[in-house]
Amino acid sequence: MRVLVFGITDNPGGVEAVIMNYYRHVDNKRIQFDFLCNTKIVAYEDEIRELGGNIYRIPMRSKNMTAYKTQLRHFFDSHIGVYDAIWVNVCSLANIDYLKEARRIGIPTRIIHSHNSRNMDSWVRGILHRLNKQRIKKYATQFWACSQEAGKWFFPNSILKGKDYHIIHNAIDIRKYEFNLKIRDRVREQQNWSKKFVIGNIGRLHFQKNQSFLLEAFSKVIKVHPQSILVLVGDGEDKNELQKKASTLGISDSVFFLGLRSDIPALLQGFDVFVFPSVFEGLPLAVIEAEAASLPVIASQGAIPPEVNMSDNFSFLPLESGSDVWAKKILEFINSARIKQDLSGIIESGFDIESEINKLSTLLEMKNE
Repeated sequence: MRVLVFGITDNPGGVEAVIMNYYRHVDNKRIQFDFLCNTKIVAYEDEIRELGGNIYRIPMRSKNMTAYKTQLRHFFDSHIGVYDAIWVNVCSLANIDYLKEARRIGIPTRIIHSHNSRNMDSWVRGILHRLNKQRIKKYATQFWACSQEAGKWFFPNSILKGKDYHIIHNAIDIRKYEFNLKIRDRVREQQNWSKKFVIGNIGRLHFQKNQSFLLEAFSKVIKVHPQSILVLVGDGEDKNELQKKASTLGISDSVFFLGLRSDIPALLQGFDVFVFPSVFEGLPLAVIEAEAASLPVIASQGAIPPEVNMSDNFSFLPLESGSDVWAKKILEFINSARIKQDLSGIIESGFDIESEINKLSTLLEMKNE
């Protein structure tokens, strides 16, 4: 069967990583993916083509509505009968045109997949999301979410209680992330971290991920332990503001913006603690990866789904407790030895790609009409 996938952008972020994790492990002799994208640069483009996928580009709706509508309609008209399913991966329901077009040309299995739990866009898109939430059942046949909170954000109760609603875990290949002392020593030497206490964060530089709060907490950590550094992996629209804030706090020399990286599993080995103070989340892939790497994790209580707590090394803290409390918690991990944790909790909770790929493949192949 052939599946049309929407959700890959130019940024290799969490949603893109989830899609690619599944694409790498799906049986390509049974199921093949093609990708409909609206960015000139497509993350993982070379790998997608190596795996046998085609990439089709149309303009962004926000950049050129007329061209977008014309090319969207042309794409679907020229692919009638090609696809058995469409899998739409988004963070809001502001635009459901892909599902509408898929229904129009008769694609039988139409999947909408929620990857977030709150509006991170404009108020206009928030209104569109609420409107489309009430009519999404007209266009989709399966309703997926990365967590219960993400499901509640996207779907009315009638869908949440129905047989076509499914939690699809943000599963990873845990073997890529398992703690390895040799890799840790090599990374720390390469990055000049050997004598440092390394606090790590991975995510888009965006208000949702709340790195501004992390900078405040770190400014208090470094006063107690001057050999501490903060490593921020990722890129985004808040980068300049965050760099200015680090300068204002007088911590610029100890804060490192590494940008987008392809060596996340190795970098995680080099961290001493992973701190994730997001304001809201669907289900953060970066936290799962950090747990698989046996890192101590500190995450925001109430903002991050409780199901990510799968190890003895995990701590929830409310953001309302303030940066002083967060700094104190971070400092608890100074000089604590990194040891390999039991990963059975991650596997049993459904976050191992080896077990989840069968579930996803079965749902893709399910005949809905």
